[in-house]
Amino acid sequence: MSAALLLFTGKGGVGKTTLAAATAARLAESGRKALVVSTDPAHSLGDAFGVRLGAVPTEVDPDGLTGLHAAQVDPRALVDDAWTELRGHLRTVLAGAGVDELDAEELTALPGVEELLALGEVRRLAAGGPWEVVVVDCGPTAETLRLLALPEAFAGYLERLFPTHRRVVRGLLAGAAGSGAVDRWDATADALSRLAERLDALRGMLTSDDTAVRLVLTPERVVAAETRRTVAALALQGVRVSGLVANRLVPAVGADESGAAATWLRTRRAEQDAVLADLADLGGVRAVEHRAAEPVGVPALLEVARGLYGDEDPVGGPGGSGALTAVERDGDEYVLRLALAVGESDVDLARVGDELAVTLDGRRRLVPLPPLLKRCLVTGAELDDCGLAVRFRPDPELWMR
Repeated sequence: MSAALLLFTGKGGVGKTTLAAATAARLAESGRKALVVSTDPAHSLGDAFGVRLGAVPTEVDPDGLTGLHAAQVDPRALVDDAWTELRGHLRTVLAGAGVDELDAEELTALPGVEELLALGEVRRLAAGGPWEVVVVDCGPTAETLRLLALPEAFAGYLERLFPTHRRVVRGLLAGAAGSGAVDRWDATADALSRLAERLDALRGMLTSDDTAVRLVLTPERVVAAETRRTVAALALQGVRVSGLVANRLVPAVGADESGAAATWLRTRRAEQDAVLADLADLGGVRAVEHRAAEPVGVPALLEVARGLYGDEDPVGGPGGSGALTAVERDGDEYVLRLALAVGESDVDLARVGDELAVTLDGRRRLVPLPPLLKRCLVTGAELDDCGLAVRFRPDPELWMR
């Protein structure tokens, strides 16, 4: 992937679409070729620019701001174009394995296919266009977390149904259908291999150092609590967060202003500032004041972006990668560190074979253990300033194997 990828998400109604559009406009104003693409089924990106958008990237302001393109992904069309053939292959495999035709039809109607194809379309656009930065207007937080987890979930589903090694798949399928169907099974195995490769590419894109999520929130206690959980959930998936944007701060009121309206604004702003102070441990929080007029169109969006970023690079943010784990030596033990901003989240750990099952606020991920730790026993776990620390001790019996 050649372009940097910046994904905007947040609780529904916080203004993520407007800020994604404003960020892309600011990038174009600075001389970079930028594409902003929406995967949100609400399709409000075109409304933010005040233009009609489709699935093909189009220049938003050709007579003024050059280098700014926008598109809205059409998941339904992607399903019609890309999923139909593969679904046929999956039906063939399941039927050949003895699954009833009706059951095979139901099993291939997988939830999340539209979202997965939309993510694949984002990757295609990022890799195939002249863009230096691709800004993605994602759906609300819950949908985005599910979207970002889909490549790994689908890959696990595919691996369990159809082993990686093509000869194993070919042998199983040929044995089920007879040697005369080998060519047909070969075509199916090839299709499944291509799907596995695309899933690996999507996972690589999401955990790349060139990919980051920008979380948008309004400074309210309920929204801030969801934002904190989202940061932890993204870390669990190995996706980097490059900062938070607090939208719709009420304007600051001078100390010499009086009256009921000034008192209300002063009280509300103090509450909002307190919420943002509580989020300070998550990194830098940019702020955008509430405006009297709704920002629609490129000029208004640029005004928002200038207030948001000033002279800073819109793509800039906390560095580092989204790497989830790191192993350290501590005396006779090893420590597996999980970089999770746990806070008050509910955490559960369990070892499942050569994987560590981590459940955070109901979201579970199987984290493969490094080879060194596969021959060790878990001796304990603790929370520290860096996240979770799981301790392992070498098992003599396993080391002798």
